Amino acid sequence: MLRDKLKRYKIILASGSPRRQQFFKDLDLDFEIRLKDIEEIYPDDLQGVEITNYLAQLKANAFEGEIAANELLVTSDTIVWLNNKALGKPKDYDDAFAILKSLSNETHEVITSVCFKTVLKTETIFDVTKVTFNQLSDEAIHYYLDNYKPFDKAGAYGIQEWIGLVGINRIDGSYTNVVGLPTEKVYHYLSNRD
Repeated sequence: MLRDKLKRYKIILASGSPRRQQFFKDLDLDFEIRLKDIEEIYPDDLQGVEITNYLAQLKANAFEGEIAANELLVTSDTIVWLNNKALGKPKDYDDAFAILKSLSNETHEVITSVCFKTVLKTETIFDVTKVTFNQLSDEAIHYYLDNYKPFDKAGAYGIQEWIGLVGINRIDGSYTNVVGLPTEKVYHYLSNRD
């Protein structure tokens, strides 16, 4: 359905995330992957969605002057937001352990921004989902880190993995947003392109 609507565009997904790539396949989109190494640094005064909007746009702006007239570039960024602090990807095992310990028995927000860029304009959408973890034992955290190695994930966890099955008490909002892409909002945005 969407494929026909977007046939005049060549969609470029600038994300190395296997989860985002799979979502694009599941949405039945034809797309090409183009990657650039971007240093994900943002100003200290940004809060919550300002951070993900900034980083998604930073990733899109790296392609300035390289987008063809018929191309639609899509970039994205996800953070976990807890107690007014952004939790990105863990630096190492110890950092991942500390992050999961901080999420234990708490509610946090998962914020994802998606930036759409053509030669004519750049637009950004975002979604916020609240996730509540049960109390996580040290043993459970070690088991998860040892077996699933979630070091490429914001907040050091994947909701679709073991920890999500056993440790999450409730989610309020989009499940796919927590995985890494608010698919319903992306679909709506793309469906309503002129």
